[in-house]
Amino acid sequence: MTELAIATRDLTRRFGSQTAVDRVSLAVPRGSVFGFLGPNGSGKTTTIRMLLGLIEPTAGESSVLGESMPDSWRSVLPRVGALVEGPAFYPFLSGTANLRRLDAADRDSDRRTRLARVSDALARVGLSHAENKPVKAYSLGMKQRLGLANAMLRPRDLLVLDEPTNGLDPQGTREVRSLIRSFAADGTTVFVSSHLLAEVEQLCTHAAVMSAGAIVAQGTLDELRGPDATTVVVLTPDRALAHDVLLKAGLTPDPATPVDGVRAHLDRSRGGADDLVAALVAAGVRVRGFSLEEPSLEDRFVALTGEGFDVVA
Repeated sequence: MTELAIATRDLTRRFGSQTAVDRVSLAVPRGSVFGFLGPNGSGKTTTIRMLLGLIEPTAGESSVLGESMPDSWRSVLPRVGALVEGPAFYPFLSGTANLRRLDAADRDSDRRTRLARVSDALARVGLSHAENKPVKAYSLGMKQRLGLANAMLRPRDLLVLDEPTNGLDPQGTREVRSLIRSFAADGTTVFVSSHLLAEVEQLCTHAAVMSAGAIVAQGTLDELRGPDATTVVVLTPDRALAHDVLLKAGLTPDPATPVDGVRAHLDRSRGGADDLVAALVAAGVRVRGFSLEEPSLEDRFVALTGEGFDVVA
């Protein structure tokens, strides 16, 4: 458990007769960038609120940074930065003034370094040019960046970010990705809730997929894609010969074969792509193209749940 930044066992939350989170068991390794995936309404935010002690679970247990939550919230939360359900600020105060007030409300903050830390946080999220503007004049994306700045006003062992790129344009999204990578490079565990599969696939080392309040899969990205997820595509006029070579190499030919080649599922335990190309050439196959196709996390999600991410569970 000491190697886990977040661990839950059968975490459950009911609202009356409705079960919003159903026996969720998470294992988030320290130092990872962990993607918490699921459609809007699947229970991600409710789970996060339980992890942070904002609401109590109906059943189950959780620990954050090795300590039981919500019992140990006083010692845990100062080590956690969070952005949950969109940031809320005083609209008539500037970005700088908002961050100063929020930092002053933290009993563990150092007032002597407050001004410098606020300035550094605003610079890191690209808001130095707007630090004296009232927040009511900020765009949604700027407010999201200000929320990130607030989460990083002091060094954290864990960052919990709920839809951190919400409202950002493509450039802002890339900047936030870069920020998250820099947090992880500094040794911070980052827990990112998102419904954007492609974004998590670019960013995360581990992930869990949630649907209708339950975890349907979790692990490293390779584990989520599955052990036999890679497909070999060989472009050649010698389709029959290539088919036989791949079959002898232990691959399973795919009926969905292109007209100018052959497709097959690759079992990596039987050898890599280099060995396959060598075997094809040695057998006299004229190889005009060779590629490996990896399914996206969205492909895996649809296979697990039978629904796409446009569906609200």
